[in-house]
Amino acid sequence: MMNEDKFYEVPELLTFGSKFPMLVLVVQPPSDSVSSLSFSPTANYLVATSWDNQVRCWEIDVRGENVNSMPRASISHDHPVLCSAWKDDGTTVFSGGCDKQVKMWPLLSGGQPMIIGMHDAPIKEMAWIPEINVLVTGSWDKTLRYWDIRQPTPLHTQQLPDRCSALAVRKQAMVVGTADKNFILFDLQNPQTEFKRFTTSLKYPARCIDVFPDQQGFIVGSIEGRVGVSHFDDSQKYKNFTFKCQRDGDDIYSVNSVHFHPVFPTLATAGSDGTFGFWDKDNKQKLKLLQRRCCLPITCSTFNTDGSIFAYSVCYDWSKGAANHNPATSTTSIVLYLPKDTEVKPKL
Repeated sequence: MMNEDKFYEVPELLTFGSKFPMLVLVVQPPSDSVSSLSFSPTANYLVATSWDNQVRCWEIDVRGENVNSMPRASISHDHPVLCSAWKDDGTTVFSGGCDKQVKMWPLLSGGQPMIIGMHDAPIKEMAWIPEINVLVTGSWDKTLRYWDIRQPTPLHTQQLPDRCSALAVRKQAMVVGTADKNFILFDLQNPQTEFKRFTTSLKYPARCIDVFPDQQGFIVGSIEGRVGVSHFDDSQKYKNFTFKCQRDGDDIYSVNSVHFHPVFPTLATAGSDGTFGFWDKDNKQKLKLLQRRCCLPITCSTFNTDGSIFAYSVCYDWSKGAANHNPATSTTSIVLYLPKDTEVKPKL
């Protein structure tokens, strides 16, 4: 069982204050809610997938305090797009969603997108696995499928106990969250076999997952405004805990995004309360917290490859249904924030 734990505050860094050091809006954002954001692993190219059936790419140029976003290209799906992933060489983008299609887009060469695979239900998650040169996709059809992008049929179809709700890959470790609150660890040296299953004390299914930088465990964000920290090794269970983040008094909001910083062993959370925060799980410190600044939920977020840019989307998350959606006020924005090292580096 996990224990509930508190994060110690770092007072001088707890809130952003009255002025933001650096916030930049991405130009020509999607016309509907953003479902995923992903940066190229080799350059500052940002891809967003959206409920408007589009996959869009911007080039982000940072020169000192001058930050510009330049739309580069876009492609369409037949229905809303839910996820994307980059090939490790930064040349190619993969996408999937409600049309059940796995698309490959040779973005940097200017090539046309092509369908390289299909699922039997919407595709919720995907990731490129560079160690074995394979794309993995997770679907609401209760399967994982591994794709050699040169072939139209999957290398392997892995049955899941329920719908795929979240997925994260880091080197040889992949963790998959399913709608029945199972978390399944795969050792990607043997990706066709489950390595281990976990449950957590979180009461609701996972919305987002990331694997520890040292591959010794994983973090989970759920709709209960809480993040669970779990270790793979049973001998480390005493280190497991949960902490509250997307809360405003008695109001509880979904944690929609959790990501470790690519340089420092700290993490970012963001959610439907319209805030994001930076945390040090090892020292249990809250490093930085955006205090209710966004007028709409943050649906997803990501770091660029060196952690110098934190991108997040502000838009309606549909948690209150279509009846509460006002197109006049529920506009979509993608925001770029340039964190200082002091905001994301552990405090000694």
